[in-house]
Amino acid sequence: MPLRVTNTRTGQRELFEPADPAEVTLYYCGLTVSDDAHLGHARSWVHVDVMRRWLEHLGYGVSHIENVTDVNEKIVARIGDAGDSEREVASNYLRSVIESMRALNLRRADLYPRVTEHVPEIIELVETLLEAGHAYEADGSIYFDVESFEEYGALSNQPLEELESQQEGGEAAQKRHPEDFALWKAGGVSAEAVAEHRDGAPSADAAAMPGGETWNSPWGEGRPGWHIECSAMSMTHLGSTIDIHVGGQDLVFPHHENEVAQSEAATGDRFVRYWLHTALLETDGEKMSSSLGNFFRVEEAIESLGVNVLRAFFLSSTYNTAQTYSEATIAEATERWDRLARAYDRAREALDSPAARAMVTDEELRETVETVRERFHEAMNDDFNTREAMAALLELATATNRHLDANDQFDYRGLHRAVLTDEAYGEEVLGFSFDAPGAADGPRDALIEIVLEAREKARADGDFERADRLRAQLTDLGIEIQDTEDGTSYRV
Repeated sequence: MPLRVTNTRTGQRELFEPADPAEVTLYYCGLTVSDDAHLGHARSWVHVDVMRRWLEHLGYGVSHIENVTDVNEKIVARIGDAGDSEREVASNYLRSVIESMRALNLRRADLYPRVTEHVPEIIELVETLLEAGHAYEADGSIYFDVESFEEYGALSNQPLEELESQQEGGEAAQKRHPEDFALWKAGGVSAEAVAEHRDGAPSADAAAMPGGETWNSPWGEGRPGWHIECSAMSMTHLGSTIDIHVGGQDLVFPHHENEVAQSEAATGDRFVRYWLHTALLETDGEKMSSSLGNFFRVEEAIESLGVNVLRAFFLSSTYNTAQTYSEATIAEATERWDRLARAYDRAREALDSPAARAMVTDEELRETVETVRERFHEAMNDDFNTREAMAALLELATATNRHLDANDQFDYRGLHRAVLTDEAYGEEVLGFSFDAPGAADGPRDALIEIVLEAREKARADGDFERADRLRAQLTDLGIEIQDTEDGTSYRV
């Protein structure tokens, strides 16, 4: 089964055929570095990382670019709190973001281009759009004329007349059409914009409010518009057409819609062959985001749960399906990772024991290994279906444990094949670290407490079947639960 992906622009599952049969170009819409990374960002990162790993597993070379937006009103609003200038604030948070990326065991992108490095390319692209009649100047700002681009709205599947206005501040009088968007903004960031992102009104002395960095352009001092930045950076490093462009589902409109319009209007080429969008991470029924304050920082989550549990959580859902972060879902991810890691460790230990024999054959184990490998391939080629890929590896863990529990002498060849499968698919594709210090146990006490809390909630809700199931799962892992009048305790 060849790789198929769900293309947002067509709404269809399509056969993946890159422009170059040997090399895939992959662009991911990176962060605006105005805060620390949270688990919503981490979820997208992990899924993009697995996409890249699977493409490489299939034999493609992958040119992977992830941009950094270091010019933004939100960054300016943090001046004084997280640095003395827009660049210093961005640099401080970028350092934190990179630490989170490395801690999540992500493969490095080929480049992490920043907006501040590409202002000349941005200005050149704006000039191209002006010369082609797709943009116009108004009081030193440059706007894209959406009516000049016939396919505007095709990505988000919205007719132009039904689109929301992309108005900012006092732009209404400058724009020809409500949906026209800024390619270049005259001057710095307004006091009103800074105040908006500081959750307050402008101070009495508006002149004292930070305005951010500006650059000289043919139209005067100003700053790039948000949307033009990604087009300039992606085309600088990957050319006029990208094979795969990934970003959050919340960016389809207006950000990615505008990327399509300005890029294709400037080059006449198809901008992206396959648009893939990651669904949102939710908590308490709302999108996890910095602006809502309902987020968990990556650094804190890794310290509490460990990277393997986090990856098991993220990959238990497909990239384009919304996911809920809760004690219960983390408890389930903890149990999944523990099953994988313990089966792997048991198999490794058995292979190095006198009980591993060359002449012992377990056909059921060997057949399961081959079935799991086939299932894993089919799942990943089915639009990067990590949920089914994880299920396949869990089936292998069950078969491994069954073999070890039922025999005094072990099938060396079968167990060796199982270990190699875990390493080739669990480590190299899904990004787990089986050999990390304490990988099988992780921060064990904290994880057991999470499972026990989920069990107590199930009991309080009257869901005794789920409570019993959680207890049985802990028992299977060698954790004895004791319910007393003083509460619940456990012993490993």
